[in-house]
Amino acid sequence: MMTRVWPFRAVRPIKNLAPDVASHAYDVVNREEGRLIALEYPLSFLRVEKSEINLPDNIDPFDPRVYQSAKDVLTSMMKEGVMVQDIEPRFYIYRQKAGNHVQNGIVACFEAEDYRSGRVKQHELTRSNKERDRIRHIDILNAQTGPVFLTYRHNDAVDAIIESVIAVEPPEYDFKADDETIHSVWVISDKEKLGSISRAFEKVESFYIADGHHRAAAAARVADLRGDQNPGHSGNEEYCRIMAVLFSHRQLRIMPYNRVVRDLAGMNERDFLARVSGYFLVEPSNQEVVPSKKAVFGMYLKGKWFRLSLKEDVHGGGDIAESLDVSLLQDLLIGPILGVVDARGDERIDFVGGIRGIKELERIVDSGDYAVAFSLYPTDMESLMAVSDKGKMMPPKSTWFEPKLKSGLFVHLLG
Repeated sequence: MMTRVWPFRAVRPIKNLAPDVASHAYDVVNREEGRLIALEYPLSFLRVEKSEINLPDNIDPFDPRVYQSAKDVLTSMMKEGVMVQDIEPRFYIYRQKAGNHVQNGIVACFEAEDYRSGRVKQHELTRSNKERDRIRHIDILNAQTGPVFLTYRHNDAVDAIIESVIAVEPPEYDFKADDETIHSVWVISDKEKLGSISRAFEKVESFYIADGHHRAAAAARVADLRGDQNPGHSGNEEYCRIMAVLFSHRQLRIMPYNRVVRDLAGMNERDFLARVSGYFLVEPSNQEVVPSKKAVFGMYLKGKWFRLSLKEDVHGGGDIAESLDVSLLQDLLIGPILGVVDARGDERIDFVGGIRGIKELERIVDSGDYAVAFSLYPTDMESLMAVSDKGKMMPPKSTWFEPKLKSGLFVHLLG
């Protein structure tokens, strides 16, 4: 069966307010950081996406008042004309430019049924508490407020349509964010182009979730709940569709997702290094180690860098997921040696996105809050898709996509 995408009537900021509304996604900043951003930018969509920042700290982020606050803010933004809904269904082009890197995506809706059936493929497990949070958020707001980040194997026809629009039409939005990334949006209303985009994606066999597993799972669950509650449910209702930005796999940039661990599980430095040398060639380095190939890791310990190279007689598991660098590090070192067996839930481990730089690993360890840091070679797109095609799951925090999507540029109302 084929995948399908649908145009939709986005609720979005009026042109001159887009830079003020556009915000980080809800899970990129913490409560205090979000509150400071909202103080500087009163129209920030974080007040909808991460609405606990609207309330005192003693109110739990999962309290019903948090979701009601999000709904109130979104309703207010629409009533005051900060955000308006397009009259007819549209597709949208979303371009991000960070330095020399440019990626062009199509903003559209995909079908919840494609998620359920596996045509929209996952590579990460979701956490039940985060999934419940997004279910409540979507259900109470009657809206999907942030897009799922999807990729697909490159399709020349989609690229040609995107380029034909960008070449001749001025963008609806075009602004530079605080991190110097330029965000540009084109609105596609021409019926012929709308049809061409739909037909081009019918030739795409599968979509892959790059980021937004919890959003996708929650949106599909809300579709199930709404369908159960609707005696006349047909499967064509707006709540059966999930908002996404779709990028060709050739355009995306994955950065490493590095690791830091709080302690050496009771070992001293000498004993720890001795155990690590059972699986890795351990070489001291007089400079920071940024891995340039697979099966090589950097390790920062006690103010010193080491290069860890997997020994030739040591192999990972037998499948594609177990042979990923993130899996090798977890299965051979972080789990058995440092005792962090549940990387998803153990508070002794934390994850540092590659965009924060190698110096951040040094800073974290030098602060004394963590004992050791590991730098990794980034997972590549072909591996991500191969793992997903096999129905396998990657370890948590295996990929860091950069640049990040902004929230608040598009909202999908469920009817």
